Amino acid sequence: MKDPKRVPRRFSLLALVLVFLAGIAFVGTANYAITATNTLEFCTSCHTMQTNYQEYQETLHFKNPSGVQATCADCHVPKQLGPKLITKIIAAKDVYHEIMGTIDTPEKFEARRWHMANNVWKKMKASDSRECRTCHDFANMDLSEQTRSARSRHAAAEDKGETCIDCHKGVVHHEPDAPEEPDPAETAQADPS
Repeated sequence: MKDPKRVPRRFSLLALVLVFLAGIAFVGTANYAITATNTLEFCTSCHTMQTNYQEYQETLHFKNPSGVQATCADCHVPKQLGPKLITKIIAAKDVYHEIMGTIDTPEKFEARRWHMANNVWKKMKASDSRECRTCHDFANMDLSEQTRSARSRHAAAEDKGETCIDCHKGVVHHEPDAPEEPDPAETAQADPS
């Protein structure tokens, strides 16, 4: 006599196959979304990013004698999956601020630039400039080919355990001036009340 509560083997196998296919579809969709949002075209599609794009076009990261180009994602998105997903989730706040009008004009963007830049610098400092080191690593630098000043500073930075962002804050985007008045968002973070 058959047990009425027992699930037929054929049904279990079908369920397993469906779950497997759903997993593949999810991973494929997530991979497509991450890849699509890592393009230069996507990053500069918001009109408030046009200021950043213009600044970037004036740097060696955009155009240089070797033809190697570092795009937005190369500098701002980690290569490892876990940190990449966290970065993508956190980046949703930029889309939110664009939609809500917090940074939707060049004037509003400039008013928030110091705060936004500091958030990026803190992230880069905390990750030991992980994205910079994808291309620029002390171990791969030929210090003898650098200027005397750069050679001295890079050797000292490595010895002191400094990271790229400690010295190179204005490399691609203009370094903002510190606000004359304290940033309300930073004050709120410092004062939890």
